[in-house]
Amino acid sequence: MSDNQQGSPFDGPQMQGVHYQRADMSGANFDGVNLQNARFHAVLTKAIFTDTNLGEAAFDDINLADARFNNANLSGALFTDANLSGATFRGVTLAHSQIQDADLTGMRINGVLVTDLIAAYERGNR
Repeated sequence: MSDNQQGSPFDGPQMQGVHYQRADMSGANFDGVNLQNARFHAVLTKAIFTDTNLGEAAFDDINLADARFNNANLSGALFTDANLSGATFRGVTLAHSQIQDADLTGMRINGVLVTDLIAAYERGNR
């Protein structure tokens, strides 16, 4: 991420707290944008988030199929009723994240199937 004169790592538009409701933003490209606390109720298929601050953002009833998150801050982000099939997360911050009631079929973390990780964990805790 590049620094601007004020020292913010997000040199693109400052769009904190923006609410996108019933929006079709398929293929949108967010590069260097500060979307902290933004609210998304939208279609964002194939959207690209690069060097983007999505801290505390809320994604509700959203389609993020085939979206890409590159070097994005997702700390405290909330995904509810979201389609993330085919989405790719690289260099993202997911500290203290929780995943609940999710279909993890085919999901991989660092090349390892998540379902295999969960099965190994459950075998070790018996």
